[in-house]
Amino acid sequence: MHDHSELVRQRIDRLVRERLVPAVERARASVAVEAWEVPDEPVPFAQAVTNDFAPFAIGQAWGRPWGTVWFRVSGTVPDWRADADDVELVVDLGFTGAQAGFQAEALVYASDGSILKAIEPLNGYVRLDAAPGEEFEVFIEAAANPDIGSGFVEFRPTVLGRRSTAPTEPLYALRRIDVVHRDREVWGLVQDIWTLEGLALQLAPTSPRRAHVFAALEAMADAVDPSDVAGTAAQGRAALRPALDAPAAASAHRIFAVGHAHIDSAWLWPVRETIRKVARTFSNVLDLMDQDPEFVFAASSAQQYAWMKRFYPELFERIRVRVAEGRFVPVGGMWVESDTNLVGGEALVRQFVEGTRFFRDEFGVHPREVWLPDTFGFTAAVPQIARAAGTEFFLSQKISWNETNRFPHHTFLWEGIDGSRIFAHFPPVDTYNAMLSGADLARAEQNFADKGRANTSLVPFGFGDGGGGPTREMVAAARRTRSLDGSPTVRMAAPAEFFDAARAEFPEPAVWTGELYLELHRGTYTSQARTKRGNRRSEALLHETELWCATAAVRLGHTYPYDELREAWQTVLLQQFHDILPGSSIGWVHDQAVENYRIVGEKLEGLTGDALAALAAGDADADVDAEILFNAAPVDVDGVPANAAGPRAAGGAVRIERAAAGILLQNDHLAIRIDAEGLIDSLLDRATGREVLPPGERANLLQVFRDTPRQWDAWDIDPEYRRLGESVTTVDAVEVEESDERVAVSVTRSFGASTVVQTVALAARSNAVELTTAVDWHERQRMLKLAFPIDVHTASAASEIQFGHIVRPTHTNTSWDAARFETSAHRWVHVADARFGVAVANDSTYGHDISRHERPGGGTYSLLRQTLLRAPLFPDPEADQGMHTLRSSIVVGHIGDAIAEGYRLNLPPRAVAGSASASAALLPLVSSDDPAVVVETVKLAEDRSGDVVVRLYESRGARASAGLRVHFGFSVVVETDLHELPIPAVAVTASTPDRVELALRPFQLLTLRFERP
Repeated sequence: MHDHSELVRQRIDRLVRERLVPAVERARASVAVEAWEVPDEPVPFAQAVTNDFAPFAIGQAWGRPWGTVWFRVSGTVPDWRADADDVELVVDLGFTGAQAGFQAEALVYASDGSILKAIEPLNGYVRLDAAPGEEFEVFIEAAANPDIGSGFVEFRPTVLGRRSTAPTEPLYALRRIDVVHRDREVWGLVQDIWTLEGLALQLAPTSPRRAHVFAALEAMADAVDPSDVAGTAAQGRAALRPALDAPAAASAHRIFAVGHAHIDSAWLWPVRETIRKVARTFSNVLDLMDQDPEFVFAASSAQQYAWMKRFYPELFERIRVRVAEGRFVPVGGMWVESDTNLVGGEALVRQFVEGTRFFRDEFGVHPREVWLPDTFGFTAAVPQIARAAGTEFFLSQKISWNETNRFPHHTFLWEGIDGSRIFAHFPPVDTYNAMLSGADLARAEQNFADKGRANTSLVPFGFGDGGGGPTREMVAAARRTRSLDGSPTVRMAAPAEFFDAARAEFPEPAVWTGELYLELHRGTYTSQARTKRGNRRSEALLHETELWCATAAVRLGHTYPYDELREAWQTVLLQQFHDILPGSSIGWVHDQAVENYRIVGEKLEGLTGDALAALAAGDADADVDAEILFNAAPVDVDGVPANAAGPRAAGGAVRIERAAAGILLQNDHLAIRIDAEGLIDSLLDRATGREVLPPGERANLLQVFRDTPRQWDAWDIDPEYRRLGESVTTVDAVEVEESDERVAVSVTRSFGASTVVQTVALAARSNAVELTTAVDWHERQRMLKLAFPIDVHTASAASEIQFGHIVRPTHTNTSWDAARFETSAHRWVHVADARFGVAVANDSTYGHDISRHERPGGGTYSLLRQTLLRAPLFPDPEADQGMHTLRSSIVVGHIGDAIAEGYRLNLPPRAVAGSASASAALLPLVSSDDPAVVVETVKLAEDRSGDVVVRLYESRGARASAGLRVHFGFSVVVETDLHELPIPAVAVTASTPDRVELALRPFQLLTLRFERP
């Protein structure tokens, strides 16, 4: 026997599909359509409308990939008896599926250039402000964006990811443009049915409430005459009213529905298209606000608002009005929704500084929450940085994507490496693209992991990724589920309202300590190596430029380049977006990123060069008779103090010799032996007499693995790769280089379609083995790793993150440990036992794996591997092809040595010709007398007062008492937040005109402002 409710559902679905939806359009009329195709990149409205438009027919093809066509649409509203809100222009650009944001879309302008609304696949109308009998004219800027994702069922290589390789044939055919008289009553009936049926399908089959809802739906079907839907829709709605009016139980789960649209700042489209996507989405939102006074929308990313201010000023001013009303809510306080694993410490600070500054300057708003729904995991440095930025809350949805382990909380306190805690929430709806369907609401309630102690969650609703945002159907669903029996209650609100309610309800949530590791997308630590190298180099250049320009400004009165630095920072911050820096965008995006890094690099090199030349000049009458080393690293390098300049250190010896056992490289610190296959088979630390390598193992070993993940090519590395690899040991040539200061051995190898030159070098005074890997990479779906077996028995390894390091297990005792088989690190990783440690540093590599292996003779050793290159085919089939040069090093010592080597490798000193008389000007502005306290940033204050801002941190994970020596005049020193605003003093214990005493907790980040007289 059939379930009666199933029979009712079948009847209802057919009624809606065949009778009600068609009846929403009470009448329609044709319009005149003309078109002009933009020959190249998009143009603004004022330029587009001056061109010659030609007649265009429904059914005609349009839009080469990434092209733009402007349609001019004109007509007369028929003599319908309709309110203005019921007259709409309905457009179908030739949409290819039900997915919003990944295909054709458009922005509609009135004839005066004002923006009306966007046209999207699931949002294809624009209201016309024209009465019956009135003429109208609108312009539609239609973007022929290709659907590169194709529903993410298949991940095939595509030529569509670059304009240079995309075909020129049109992608779409114009399907429809009509003036429509919308029947609000029929549309309302459709929404009633969608909400109630969606609710009923989530209730238990034996639930009385389910039977009640289906009975109401059946009564509605009886009340609506299929031959007169318009005339009987009101009766149908009346039949549903008792079911819709039944209030929710007092114990119902409480949902705060936050309208939003997660718009990727670049991904399967270039940045220039994101700018237009933001305009389309924000115009949709503003139109919804005009229709519904209760609708609230939250949007992050100051960069996206800045684009609106620059490119769409009229739209931006409308946004400003709604922000003042509290309905258009800036959230997140960051420049973009950035990656957090790979971004450097100071750069992550600047994400908050630049983002919050824009929101405060433009709107008078300081967002209270970190808003990163889609970022691929979160460094344990976030809580401290966010709190120092004045942020109280944290939200993400992404950890619900874990492949192995289910995160145990939805509302919790997240504790960072320094002990800072932030109130965090993971929406249990498990999506940032909710539609407020019955399934969405039920999933939020059922998943909520903190039942019994809390009962409130947030649901972000609206089409995202490619934009679009909330629709009027979603808002209608929110209204109908405000208090509905069998459903969670739904309240449209801003995020801060949710967080205040959740924190009040749940004052003592559980604590999660450390990183929030995403058990997925591990390949993003490596994909698109050029983008990653550009980011690392740009971060280093910004550090140098700020330091030396600040020094020149304080010592010599030179003009500090505020505007140039801000522009460079904003470019770098944009490219730290979580689909750019992680390497998961189309080739067009990465080509543009590399070019932007080149431009930033040229600008910063010029600024740095000018500052160094001035600092090195000294007495204008003195001869240029000295080579001065400028050391921008916060550690001593080549005998030059941190953040200072001076002559290169003398002394030390290095030698190289050939022996039967191999080539020997030796200095006062290390002895290295390279075997016949060009691999390091012995590395002896002279100070301890200890051999670094385990018996029978070799270091600097390249390994190539098959890399064919189950899905998400550029994003993922699957654990199976470990069974499918081979070592590269073939030798094509060996060359020896020798000088008084440095010796080196270069080995050329070939494998597959690629070649590599590996160089092992040792400098006279260095305690580190310098390694260079120059690869001409032409593999596909293969991964290149560089292996370092270390004879250290340990259960954990330290990896540098922002302003400190994190210790991760190297064993696989639990499923959480096993899932963490590929990890990110910044400049170094380190393994140690109680007496001996070894670090492997890098200049642009982020992906690592660190594991334990059985040692001959007993015990275990540690295997450290850098993941150098990948070669995914989707979304960029040319990812990482070509030349790459990657630098690494091995250093023996404790964590302090690892930190120093990481800085040395990434901030090598600059040699500048100058005058010996310049030495007095080359003292560091500030220096720490405790090597554990690292002076990370020296700059001038953002308010252009000329004050000096110093950012420092405790680097080793222990309490520290340090003296900060100050080599410039100041009147007072104050502790500040990241925005350089005063906060109560905690770390400064005393100060004199040339010294500041500090007491820091482990990994504490501290910002000091030195006010100058």
